[in-house]
Amino acid sequence: MNWKFWKKAGPEIGGGGAVKLPGPKDLPQQVGRFIVVSQKEDPDWVWTLKCVTKPQEGKKNIKDIRVYSPSKATEAGVSVRNFHSLDDFSNLVLYEGHFDKESTNAHLEKR
Repeated sequence: MNWKFWKKAGPEIGGGGAVKLPGPKDLPQQVGRFIVVSQKEDPDWVWTLKCVTKPQEGKKNIKDIRVYSPSKATEAGVSVRNFHSLDDFSNLVLYEGHFDKESTNAHLEKR
């Protein structure tokens, strides 16, 4: 038997080749700052929020982002694992848009 346990499952090994998306994280500085300054939200509330991201195709440093409240997701019984976990639960998304990892640019729309 040829067990290749040291290799990650890719398209040549039968893994499908899909890009794995990161799980929920704290808000990046530029995103939190944008929500507090531009949207005039309470900073104490903003920094309790979480986000999920996915890279934009063809753009290295720009990521799409969805901001949500982890407590509201728990109340709704939704387990947020990645960006696509919120596809069917758009009512949980508070802000959606994109940001540049290398600069201070963030463009979000309130939902």
